[in-house]
Amino acid sequence: GVGRGPAFPGRGLASGAAPPALPSSCSFPDGAGGPCSGPRHPMALPAWLQPRYRKNTYLFIYYLIQFCGHSWIFTNMTVRFFSFGEDSMVDTFYAIGLVMRLCQSISLLELLHIYVGIEPSHLFPRFLQLTERIIILFVVITSQEEVQEKYVVCVLFIFWNLLDMVRYTYSMLSVVGISYAVLTWLSQTLWMPVYPLCVLAEAFAIYQSLPYFESFGTYSTKLPFDLSIYFPYVLKIYLMMLFIGMYYTYSHLYSERRDVLGVFPFKKKKM
Repeated sequence: GVGRGPAFPGRGLASGAAPPALPSSCSFPDGAGGPCSGPRHPMALPAWLQPRYRKNTYLFIYYLIQFCGHSWIFTNMTVRFFSFGEDSMVDTFYAIGLVMRLCQSISLLELLHIYVGIEPSHLFPRFLQLTERIIILFVVITSQEEVQEKYVVCVLFIFWNLLDMVRYTYSMLSVVGISYAVLTWLSQTLWMPVYPLCVLAEAFAIYQSLPYFESFGTYSTKLPFDLSIYFPYVLKIYLMMLFIGMYYTYSHLYSERRDVLGVFPFKKKKM
């Protein structure tokens, strides 16, 4: 008699009959969508979408903007000095003060760069350097028109721009993997004579601003309970802290210079 159907597919079929085809994902293109497909490999992102590429692109644009800004300032000051002589030093702030304030304001982003880890540096030394400039530029110079006409402002701007043009050039090229022995040495050495001169110029700017803060009472205020803040005293305290901060920053920069130049492959001439 006729028995029950075959226990396994393919058994009991008529002679020459083809077995029923089983659905297989192996026939799908690229082996997608079924149990027979091999392990999937994530599709590689384009180079311009990779995090490292985006980070380097952003840093390159930032360094380029800063380099262009400080180069414009330095070029403007140089051309004005050769055109008008010492008279150009008196109105330096009026000619380039806006661009200088813009560049120094944007430089605060560097603290964020270090904090989130996209720029390899130490946060506290950079914080000291940036706040030092912000206080001198916005609190001491910008708030007192009489200070803006002093020669020390021109000298201070020259020192700042010398350091920044070299530093941002070095950083901009390093992001794209370009390094020059001379530029590396200059970026790690120029600050040694210039940075102390910057601090001395900043201290002299504070000293020259004290009579105006005393006479105009700028930033001095009275507090409850017969308390008051006399801003010239605050500046005098900051003047002492400025040199303490200079010692710490100088020590850090010297240590950084030793590390960078110690591993940089300088070629020695054979005798």
